Amino acid sequence: MLNEKLKDHTIILASGSPRRQEFFKDLGLDFEIRLKPIKEVYPKHLTHFEISDYLAQLKSKPFEKELNENDILITSDTIVWLNKTAIGKPKNEQDAFDMISSLSGKTHEVITSVCFTTKFSQKTVHNITKVTFKDLSDEEIWYYIKNFKPLDKAGAYGIQEWIGHIGVTKIEGSFFNVMGLPVHLVYKMLNEIVNTY
Repeated sequence: MLNEKLKDHTIILASGSPRRQEFFKDLGLDFEIRLKPIKEVYPKHLTHFEISDYLAQLKSKPFEKELNENDILITSDTIVWLNKTAIGKPKNEQDAFDMISSLSGKTHEVITSVCFTTKFSQKTVHNITKVTFKDLSDEEIWYYIKNFKPLDKAGAYGIQEWIGHIGVTKIEGSFFNVMGLPVHLVYKMLNEIVNTY
């Protein structure tokens, strides 16, 4: 349905995340993947969704001069927010253990920002989901890290994986947002963009 409306546009997904790519396929969209390396560094004064908004916009910068009139570039970033601190991706297994330990028995926020860039405009939206973990044992955390290798995930976990099945006791908001993409917002925004052309 949406794909028909977008038939005259080229959707460019600038993400190497297999989960985000799968979501776009699930939406029935034709899209191409273009990746450009970027240092994910943000100004220290930014807080909460300002961080993920900034990083999602930053990821669009290398593409600015090459967008055609009918291109829609989509960039995104996900952070975990706990105790007024942003938690990104772990550097190694010990870092992953420390991250998951800090989330154990607590409620944190997962914030995903999505930036839509065309030749003429840019709009960024974000979504916030609250996730509560039970008290996780060290054995459970290490089992997860060793078997699921979550080093490419914000907060060092994937809610759709084993740790989510056994550890998450409550979720408030979009499940898919925690996986890295608020799919309902992407669908809404693409409809709005195509209707303004």
